[in-house]
Amino acid sequence: MKLVKKSDDSFLWLLKQTIHFCLKALGLLMIVVIIFGVIDVGWTIYQRLMTAPVFILTIGDVLATFGAFMVVLIAIEIFQNIILYLRDDVIHVNIVLSTALMAIARKVIILDFEELEPMYIFATGVVLLATGVTYYFVHKLPEKVKD
Repeated sequence: MKLVKKSDDSFLWLLKQTIHFCLKALGLLMIVVIIFGVIDVGWTIYQRLMTAPVFILTIGDVLATFGAFMVVLIAIEIFQNIILYLRDDVIHVNIVLSTALMAIARKVIILDFEELEPMYIFATGVVLLATGVTYYFVHKLPEKVKD
């Protein structure tokens, strides 16, 4: 059995407290980002509705609005990751994967397929598929272990 010095325990405790302080600061900053993101979504919708023709949204307007919404939802997911890490002191892989899936989905929604190289679109599809398969296994594996 390895003996740990008292000074090592104190140092590790200080490091852990520093990380927790930083996570709390990140949580507060993320709240600010979320609030400004919601304001941006409202401003985006207002601008799109006030541009001629008034109160008409084009497909491009709808996609821009969806993109703004999804950025806020991704920020909320990241905030949830921070809160769960503070509470449980572990990284929840399923939440990190769901955040990644949402970020990839946002990217797919706002892609301009006429402007992009086919390889970029293919690579995005591969990343989406790989993340989706990983997410599936992370959720299904615990069920198989229980059986």
